[in-house]
Amino acid sequence: MNISALLVERFTKALQKMGVENAPVPVARSARPEFGEYQFNGAMALAKQLKQPPRNIAQSILDNVELGDIAQKVDIAGPGFINIHLSDAWLNDQCKQVLVDKRLGIQAETEQTVVVDYSSPNLAKEMHVGHLRSTIIGDAVVKTLEFLGHKVIRQNHMGDWGTQFGMLLAHFSDQLQQNAIAETALSDLEDFYRQAKVRFDEEEGFADRAREYVVKLQQGDTHCLALWQQFIDVSIAHSEEVYELLNVSLTREHVMGESAYNHDLANVIADLKAKGIAVEDQGAQVVFIPELADKEGNPAVYIVQKSGGGYLYATTDLAAIRHRSGTLGADRTLIFTDARQALHFKQTEIVARKAGYIGQEQTYEHCPFGMMLGADGKPFKTRTGGTVKLADLLEEAVERAGKLIAARDNALSSEEQHSVAKTVGIGAVKYADLSKHRTTDYVFNWDSMLAFEGNTAPYLQYAFTRVESLFRKAGIDSSEQSAKISIEHTNEHQLAVQLLQFDETLQIVSRDATPHVLCTYLYELASAYMSFYEACPILKDGIDDSIKASRLSLSALVAKTMAQGLSLLGIETLDRM
Repeated sequence: MNISALLVERFTKALQKMGVENAPVPVARSARPEFGEYQFNGAMALAKQLKQPPRNIAQSILDNVELGDIAQKVDIAGPGFINIHLSDAWLNDQCKQVLVDKRLGIQAETEQTVVVDYSSPNLAKEMHVGHLRSTIIGDAVVKTLEFLGHKVIRQNHMGDWGTQFGMLLAHFSDQLQQNAIAETALSDLEDFYRQAKVRFDEEEGFADRAREYVVKLQQGDTHCLALWQQFIDVSIAHSEEVYELLNVSLTREHVMGESAYNHDLANVIADLKAKGIAVEDQGAQVVFIPELADKEGNPAVYIVQKSGGGYLYATTDLAAIRHRSGTLGADRTLIFTDARQALHFKQTEIVARKAGYIGQEQTYEHCPFGMMLGADGKPFKTRTGGTVKLADLLEEAVERAGKLIAARDNALSSEEQHSVAKTVGIGAVKYADLSKHRTTDYVFNWDSMLAFEGNTAPYLQYAFTRVESLFRKAGIDSSEQSAKISIEHTNEHQLAVQLLQFDETLQIVSRDATPHVLCTYLYELASAYMSFYEACPILKDGIDDSIKASRLSLSALVAKTMAQGLSLLGIETLDRM
């Protein structure tokens, strides 16, 4: 059930009755409850066209709009705002329908093929905190898109190619010749990389061997490729362990690394030259982009092939676009990287559209995100200033959550406490990130993210367990609750409205790739439920059976909605904490 969409439909029909076609139909949620739940704010914009005062136009709209089945009151405020107060009877019916619907009343959107490029670690090193945001923001958007009925193609554009692999493969080959097991040799990728770099810088003859490996790799040498594949397989396994711990949906089948486009790089250059888009400049192949000229009018320079014949990220990204838009038929392409790469992707889109790699109806959306900062306001590092491994961060989260759980009054066994700690710790790290608008930087803080109060994952997980404990106390399975809902109390009304706004919340996440909108919704839902719980007794002696059944049904719908919402964020719920 999408209330905003329904109201837009009704107001559109009203305007058509008045002879107004193709006018904006701005419907928004009200900021203050005394103005109802929704407002239509289009009367002022029509004043010039219709040559009437806005309040007169608003009254004409009211005379033509059919809201009798939805609203218990509709009034005009200020210069022409139309306030809509939703009907309790209508909310009753809608909540009942949503409660018995496995999809919670969420209608599928018109299906699109959406390619989502996210996570993208460099396989020469272990995943670090810099990969967290791309991984979890991208995955939350992917899950939401799929839930809304879209065909989603995950692509993990891993860094699995380049000159550094010559150095790594030379060192790897030596390790294997010494009868080392591949998995053991690569058990610590950071250490392995440092060893190879030291040898490259200091060991006589090693740098030359490394360069030979690069040439052999690029030429498709069978032995070298087999060695490279073994290195890649073990490296991917490291990433898979992190993905599993993070509860994200990326697997090996979604890997589409830089190497996957090698076969098309020369074709891209040839095509750009043939179309007059790329020209030679100082021996390199360059695209000049006047659309992004500097203050002096000099066009931006976008290099697609170095003077020595080497290819760049730009070349690979153009080949990726050709594959995604052409072969995969992507209606939308979403790419999650940090904001520092925004200019590169803007340039890439301009060049790709000029070359015809992206159709007019196809979108290419770079979804930038800010940085995770330490308490000092600088990029998050270890105490010694080093890069924080993502696996280490998550392990610490579980340990910290375990101490908090152990300190709380609970009847959990040690095994149950560990399981809860894992769910709470991982959820806390993810939610602290996802709850911030992705374009902003945020300060990493253990205390705030693991708090059981405020807009945190532990608070939401605990709110869910409280609902479940209510049903255990009542001896009822919440998933089977389907009694008639009868809204009479103000807090019941507010909770019902919040529940029915789940659909439009997910549509915003789908449209703008902004999971924080869903986080805010879930926090407000949990807060609304806590207010309802305090004001509207459920299992108290003397409560009428029909009122008890109605409030249990509302509680069941809250549990279902929270579980579904948190699942889309990749955060698990708990029956007990």
